[in-house]
Amino acid sequence: MSAQTDYKFAGWAGDAPDSIEGKLKWIEYEPKKFAEDDIDIKIQYCGICASDISTLSEGWGPMKDAYPQIVGHEIVGEVVRVGKDTKNGIKMGDIVGVGAQCDSCLKCHYCNKDQENYCSGGMVGTYNGKFSRTSEGSKSWGGYADYWRGPSHFAIPIPEGMDPAEAAPYLCGGGTMYTPLVQHGAGKTAKNIGIIGLGGLGHFGVLLAKSLGCEVTVISHSARKKEDAEKLGASHFLITGDDEAKAFKGHERSLDLIICSSNAPDMNMTAYLSLLRPGGNFILTGVPETGKISDISPFSLIMGNVHIGGSLIASPATLKEMLALVAEKKVHPWIKKWPMDKVNEAVPDMVAGNARYRHVLVNVKNGGKL
Repeated sequence: MSAQTDYKFAGWAGDAPDSIEGKLKWIEYEPKKFAEDDIDIKIQYCGICASDISTLSEGWGPMKDAYPQIVGHEIVGEVVRVGKDTKNGIKMGDIVGVGAQCDSCLKCHYCNKDQENYCSGGMVGTYNGKFSRTSEGSKSWGGYADYWRGPSHFAIPIPEGMDPAEAAPYLCGGGTMYTPLVQHGAGKTAKNIGIIGLGGLGHFGVLLAKSLGCEVTVISHSARKKEDAEKLGASHFLITGDDEAKAFKGHERSLDLIICSSNAPDMNMTAYLSLLRPGGNFILTGVPETGKISDISPFSLIMGNVHIGGSLIASPATLKEMLALVAEKKVHPWIKKWPMDKVNEAVPDMVAGNARYRHVLVNVKNGGKL
């Protein structure tokens, strides 16, 4: 399908919202035109992210002409083609990963400050995006596939000795939690960290905060995941039940930083903000199901000197830093491997909430190991 290659670009695509019910179809497709700073990756592993589900199901809005869509942005595999202007010292045969972003303008103020994820021209998603810097208008295709093509700038070498299957979900889920942790001083100025929601993102939050030397409190609706939280390294577990204000009595001003990975609706923000010490930050990485956060009294912010913010995905530099840390400290995510040809079983299992805590597709024919 692509000039100058002896392999075809093909993958598991959704063509309607019900594709998440186990109706993904194998298709061939034409990738972007190869640019001299591009690489091709023979995909061996790809994590399943909640973003994949939200995209395919139209939970994040109508797809219109975006179908068919091959999702997947936690990609790890072997480099099988390089352009003459390849970045990051990447060469043939290297094992590299690609996260949720695959391009940006690479010229603006933010791109020049290792903040490509906040590019003034807009980031290009690894799937459901459109390239503009090269191959203008070409569609970006994700990692539930045999091969991936895109700019080498956004490919991250996987540290030697790190399990590539474990590296895959770090590239989006891990990076999404690591970014606000380091931005807001985890392990330095922020020693006591709260993680709201122990799901795919939240479990990374616990692992990474612990690896940065923090004391971690998991905040969850019920006691169902208390044992998991403790095994992951959490020191405390707060159960909100249906009354956060009551649940948090006696815990006021106990945390320096709270990262909310939950999408729970109607959170009592005044109660959550009471957990923060003066100067503390409440950072959203998950989006409430209502699409908005509940009413916040300005006095909660003013009297407590607390702050509410948000954080997107990680930049390439941040991903590289995070992978070096977890490789050194041997921080292992909780994953379940699925053969990629069982994707129509793995995705519904993810939708059903059975992941503890990340599913990873393994492309066995490309050298992935189950």
